[in-house]
Amino acid sequence: MQPFTTHTGIAAPLDRVNVDTDAIVPKQFLRKIEKTGFGKHLFHEWRYLDYEGTKENPEFVLNQGSYRKATILLTRDNFGCGSSREHAPWALAGFGFKVIIAPSFADIFYNNCVKNGLLPVHLKSNEVEELFKFVQKDRGATFAADLLSQIVTANGKKYTFSIDNFNKECLLKGLDSIGWTLQFKDKIDAYEEKIKSERPWLVRK
Repeated sequence: MQPFTTHTGIAAPLDRVNVDTDAIVPKQFLRKIEKTGFGKHLFHEWRYLDYEGTKENPEFVLNQGSYRKATILLTRDNFGCGSSREHAPWALAGFGFKVIIAPSFADIFYNNCVKNGLLPVHLKSNEVEELFKFVQKDRGATFAADLLSQIVTANGKKYTFSIDNFNKECLLKGLDSIGWTLQFKDKIDAYEEKIKSERPWLVRK
């Protein structure tokens, strides 16, 4: 995945609490195991008026004006709750989102975001409310997220967020779980060679 350092983009307001992973990407679209192609199914039952996804719902925020190109999602409490499907961040990333801002996230969803290069930003409820009021007045407004300094800037104001050091390093370096492990390939290879000599009975001939 690509390293994440800073990002500036249009913020789309999704004013809903308890958005679960089935709402983010419904179960009928989970037949693939590839990470690509899920963006068109993001929020399918809200974005479209028909099952086939051919008729857009004009009232849904991502179908309106500049929000079609939004790369930052502003939402409410408990975002990403429900099942642990990794397809949810795949769909968000496939649509074009880079940053998700909310007062709280489901734990598994939060970690799945980090492992797929999305930055989940946890802000206080009153700060999120302030941002909602800002984007409602200034449709198409942009936010800036700086991971290194852990600051979101919007409407001339800075909002500080926390992130643990491991997740931060993975995002900054663009490393998923496999990429992180491969950093230690030399040590892993050396250990395997050592095992071959010290415990040959464990090695398949």
